[in-house]
Amino acid sequence: MPRVALAIKTPFGEIRVSGDTPGEVLEALQALDQEFISEVNERVSDLLATQAKDDLKGVVEMARDGPIIVTKKKLSHYEAIGLILYSMRDHQSSSREITKRLTASGKKVTVPARLHEMRKRGHIFKPVDRAPYYKLSTRGVKWIEEEVLPPLKKK
Repeated sequence: MPRVALAIKTPFGEIRVSGDTPGEVLEALQALDQEFISEVNERVSDLLATQAKDDLKGVVEMARDGPIIVTKKKLSHYEAIGLILYSMRDHQSSSREITKRLTASGKKVTVPARLHEMRKRGHIFKPVDRAPYYKLSTRGVKWIEEEVLPPLKKK
């Protein structure tokens, strides 16, 4: 009998379970409870956060209250908001917190208007429609990593 395999997509990647029989696959799936998935997700998030901190060295510093933009290079309002969101946990924050972090960074930005425009561009979205939280989309993360950060890291 051919080997039975199952691939499960998760927020952090893909988990593959296989066995020689359907019973073996079901047995393996029982071991993959919500606690296991949460633990793996947490560890992967921590690894990604560490990598992001290294990428942001000299551009954004993590202060006690949250990220602060420290680069002396000129940034557009969109780039400043994007960098703040990129450096936050899960790449998301409330509009009020974004405003606080930008003010602490010495940036004067009309946040609500810029967030609205960034939503239209597809760089951010609202995970919960009526909540005041915004999150970088995959397109937004790619924009920060490929277009915004490289020129800021050149010396």
